[in-house]
Amino acid sequence: MKTRTIERTRLVPHTVDGITEMVLDRETVEVPLPPRDWDQIIRTAVTIGACILVTVALVWSTSAIGGLLAMSVVAVVAYAAAAAFDMSWIMCMAVEWLLRYDPQRAKAARTAGYWALAVSMAAVFAHGYVFDQMVIGLVGAAVSALAKGGWAIAMRVHARPLDSRTQQWVSKRRAAVDGQLAMIPIRRELQRGEALVEAEQRSLGVPEETGSAVPEPSGTPEDAPEHPDPKVSALRSGRVTTQEAVRNAWDAGFRDPEAVLRSVRKATGKDVPMSSVDRYLRALKVAG
Repeated sequence: MKTRTIERTRLVPHTVDGITEMVLDRETVEVPLPPRDWDQIIRTAVTIGACILVTVALVWSTSAIGGLLAMSVVAVVAYAAAAAFDMSWIMCMAVEWLLRYDPQRAKAARTAGYWALAVSMAAVFAHGYVFDQMVIGLVGAAVSALAKGGWAIAMRVHARPLDSRTQQWVSKRRAAVDGQLAMIPIRRELQRGEALVEAEQRSLGVPEETGSAVPEPSGTPEDAPEHPDPKVSALRSGRVTTQEAVRNAWDAGFRDPEAVLRSVRKATGKDVPMSSVDRYLRALKVAG
């Protein structure tokens, strides 16, 4: 049985002059080698071979199509444009790889890749046709087809087909996560929009909030709020902004958003929306 030598370390107690410390002790041991995983080796070889084929096809097609386009434009521009022919179907294969667990979305990338491959092969054949080298044009076009086929074989090696129920489960989970990810930029956009509106109102001297005033309670039990909060103290009504009213309520010890909202509406005399109160409360929580 084949073995390999490895070095192991462990903490051991070591005493000097009656003082014990834990120190590292190193030892060399022989451990058996695991059996060679030929499946993984062959899988890796197939993947490397497919990448080499794609690289060769890209170089050949760029050279051939670049030579064709160089007849009418500068060589640098011609070869740069020629690279786009094979890069297009190579990008489609990369997208197909990323979407290998989502067959419906991968199908569009696969179809686009085949169309891009056909265009690239036609351009390579056109190069041979123009220079009266039909055989070279056909063989050169076959290089891209072989590279595409090699990558398709590699994809089958790495594929992990899912049954119908598992695929549906994956799709639902992905949809839920994608929805959460999509809400991140949407929330940022909404927050930026609210900040711009607030800044515009301040620059024009427009009141931050508009709405009908909330009538003062008469103090009788009939007119009292449905859920009175004993911690809410009356604030003086006046020309205070929503931000100032929220700050006053915060300094008074209010932490419940509903209680803060009632205090703010009483102080400003406006029907202030909860979204504005929440925004200022978030800022105070971050600052405090």
